Amino acid sequence: MRAALSPMLGHLAARRATGALLRGSGTLYLRDGEVVHAESPLSPGLDVLLTLGGRLPAEGWREAVERAGARRQVGRFLVDNGRLTRGELEVYHLGALYDAAFFALAPGSGPARFRSGLSHWLGPVRPVPAGDLQREVLRRRRLLEDLWPHPEVDAAPVVRIRQAVLPAPTRRQRALLELADGTRTPADIARRLGRPAFHVLIDVRRLAAAGHIQTPAPGPASSSRPPAFPKSPDSPAPGAAPPPSPVSAARFPEVSADPDIALLLRIRDALEARL
Repeated sequence: MRAALSPMLGHLAARRATGALLRGSGTLYLRDGEVVHAESPLSPGLDVLLTLGGRLPAEGWREAVERAGARRQVGRFLVDNGRLTRGELEVYHLGALYDAAFFALAPGSGPARFRSGLSHWLGPVRPVPAGDLQREVLRRRRLLEDLWPHPEVDAAPVVRIRQAVLPAPTRRQRALLELADGTRTPADIARRLGRPAFHVLIDVRRLAAAGHIQTPAPGPASSSRPPAFPKSPDSPAPGAAPPPSPVSAARFPEVSADPDIALLLRIRDALEARL
């Protein structure tokens, strides 16, 4: 891997630290130096992906948080009570983790600070080595750059261009365009659709390249810092931290490794390339 995205993350991984790494656009939760969860105000959470995605009723998620959040065992509660299989939980959780980490590790997202011992109320699911996470974030950046090398579209309100002759969008892209009202950002649209924000960015870049979406002019400092995320009715405040954990700090129990997840990630990579 080339230069690390976050030298502090690499330092914490080397120290096998446990706690929360807070950055301007998200938080990474570590246990023994591995990333076990991530949150960002620019990425739908696991709850949104499960409920709006149609896999879990909203009341099922609320029950799990109310009954198991204080014990930091929300994930285990969902599996033990038949709401999700273990494999489903791991795949959805990894999707949410990588999605949030993409934004949490964005360049120029402000100073980072570490809160030792802090853990997340979801509980142990699937740890990710810090080096693997940073390589995946770099891979995703390269993918977006290859699709349409104009990162301004990632944060600006999505403005649709209506012309008679344009390539036909896919069904997934049409759903995105229907929400492009000139005020919603890609992050807002991702929350509305219950899709990972990175997947929405893939469609936004492709639609911009095809002429369906307006590409804003780059700002004077766009190359040195991420663009500001404008407010919309669906947005949290720009740079806002994720909602605080409802429980106090505790250490996670051990989580075993499973080589099958590598196959699932390769399948995901192939699907993303075809989106």
